[in-house]
Amino acid sequence: MTDVTYIPTGQGWLYLAVILDLFSRRVVGWAASAINERALALAALAFALAARRPAPGLVHHSDRGSPYASDDYRLVLGSHGLIPSMSRAGDCWDNAVAESFFARLKAELVEHERYPTRAAAFASIGDYIDNFYNLKRRHSRLAYMSRIEFELKTYVTALAA
Repeated sequence: MTDVTYIPTGQGWLYLAVILDLFSRRVVGWAASAINERALALAALAFALAARRPAPGLVHHSDRGSPYASDDYRLVLGSHGLIPSMSRAGDCWDNAVAESFFARLKAELVEHERYPTRAAAFASIGDYIDNFYNLKRRHSRLAYMSRIEFELKTYVTALAA
């Protein structure tokens, strides 16, 4: 699942695109930019593809935003055998997991900071995602394990079976 939000800085908005694995709620790809355009969405997708190397057939869900509907984005999805899925028009619930992540990010980090620059916001958000949210933050849906811990436990359990 993927979506974009915006973060206020002293230099203007910083747009943040994330891709979440719905199984573990882990942020598997993210990118940030001063401009909300196709390149931002493509950068987050490239990050996720390099990190996860998903098998063909994976369903990739987004809203109906123009970056996700663009020929460039759909071409990358198709070249990796990923199946595009988009929200129904006017249905905000389809992206609830991404919106929940953004709400947590803002409540736990962004609302307590004043970023003078986009670079400062980028560094802070990157630290939050990579060193706290994915690694340490526990989730009730995951039996109160962190995202990484949940994925590792699932992997080890599958190997033992």
